[in-house]
This record gives sequence, C-alpha cells and structure tokens, in this order.
Amino acid sequence: MSEIVADILTCDNLSVGHGERVIMDRLSFRLAPGKILAIVGPSGCGKSTLMRVLGGLDEPLGGKTTLMGVDLATADTKERESILRRTGFLFQGSALFSSLTLRENIEMPMREFLKAPRREIHQLAEYKLALVGLADAMDKLPSEISGGMAKRAGIARAMALDPSVIFLDEPSAGLDPVSSGRLDELILRIREAYGTTVILVSHEVPSILRTADYCVYLDPDTGTMGAYAPPKTLLQAGQHVKAHAFFTQARFD
Repeated sequence: MSEIVADILTCDNLSVGHGERVIMDRLSFRLAPGKILAIVGPSGCGKSTLMRVLGGLDEPLGGKTTLMGVDLATADTKERESILRRTGFLFQGSALFSSLTLRENIEMPMREFLKAPRREIHQLAEYKLALVGLADAMDKLPSEISGGMAKRAGIARAMALDPSVIFLDEPSAGLDPVSSGRLDELILRIREAYGTTVILVSHEVPSILRTADYCVYLDPDTGTMGAYAPPKTLLQAGQHVKAHAFFTQARFD
C-alpha cells in the first residue's frame, strides 16, 4: 500500500442496501485527508447504511469504495485489519459498556491492540478523556453522566488508537443546543490537532454548517446522490433543489 494517498476515501458507482435490497445506487465521490464529510438526507434514506459500508463494516452491493487506498471488500485479512486498526467509530447511543468506568471503556481497545504496559495504557486513557473534557469523570459509570458527556466519551474511545479516520453516527442527536455546540467544537479541535478525517451522519443542520467541509445528500426519490458540495452551497438556491429544500426546511423547523 502506498504511503501517500491522494484521496482518503473514494466511491465509484457504489450501491448499498440490505440483503438484495438496494437503498442507494450510483454513488460516486471523493474525499481528501483531513476533511469533514457529512452524510445527510431525509430519515430512512440510507445514511447509516452508507456510513457502515464506507467504514468497511458492511460490504457494498455493487461498485467500489476505498478507504486509505484499500478496497476493504477485496482486501486480504491482514490488510483489512491494518486499515480498521486506523479507523474509529462512534455509533448512536455511544455504545459504552455500562458496567465499566469511562476510563475502562477507553482502555479496552488499547489493551487489545497496543503492546504497552498497563500503566502506560492507564495514562493514555486518562489523556484521551482529558482531550474531550472528561478528566473529572473518568472513574464514573456511563449511567452517572449526561448524554452529552456520553457522546464525548464515545468520541474518546473512537480516538483511543489515534485513527486516521473516525466515523460518527448522529453525534449530536438528542443533545441540547449548548451540548451540541460543545461537541461540534470538539470535532473541529480533533481535526485540527490530529489531522483526523471525520465522516459523520447527521440531520442537525446547524451542526453540519459549523463542522462539515462537504455534504453528500442522499435523495430517496431517485435512490442516488442528489448533491455533493460544501454545506453552505446547499443553503443557497440553485442547481441542488432538493438538497437546498432539505437544508432550509430542517434549519427552520
């Protein structure tokens, strides 16, 4: 695998869905390293399904997608594991282990993949939690913290192995405007500090406008990509009529 990858993510005529049912077809776009991409569209249009395929968790139904220069659908086990090792995920609900403290949650992937002494892993977990503003909550259980704090802890776990790419599924869902704003600031801070590429699913237009460099709008009427552009472009009336309508309606609902 080449050390220099011009595009960290590519899609060529990609089809995604469940079983034999195609939800989205003919998706083609590219993303440069260090950018933030938001996958947007109406409910049920396949946003999370697309994210899972882009991250290598599910196989595409057709076409091709590469992550860090590798087609995960055809890669051998060693190459696939190497790419997934450099990828982090935050799923809806944060998916923290309820019986473990926040620090123990962060330590889990480190213990599995890092050949490091226990004390060093302990310190690394504390650093990651401090990074997301949870230094004072590292010994608390998920049930003892707020929803916004749980989302930040989930991001800390996604960043545990210093990934090149992180995938975030509805990171701002269910948060109040203040907590959502803080989470947006955290995502931008991580990108600036580490050069991390961020791919997120969201329907929160204010959050998308604050964070995303590009949006891919999924059109359920045509079953394909309706637009691929910076979010502020989609706010302007023009050629992307459906995407514009989605952004403006969602913004003022």
